[in-house]
Amino acid sequence: MIDENCARLRTHRGNIQRYRQLLETSLTDFEREFVAKRLTEELSAMETLSAMTPAIPSRDSRARPDHKL
Repeated sequence: MIDENCARLRTHRGNIQRYRQLLETSLTDFEREFVAKRLTEELSAMETLSAMTPAIPSRDSRARPDHKL
């Protein structure tokens, strides 16, 4: 499940990057509105998915536990 969520997050991140790049180009008002709406939807979906995905500890935190003997 974590792998699926990571893949979805990568997809959302790619879409967000693509929409941001599109907004830097010459678009009609209709196109700009459509792309801006899709960008907002992707950001929202990514935020929701990020909140549902548990954080994966970094390699350093696994190598050095914070417990004291």
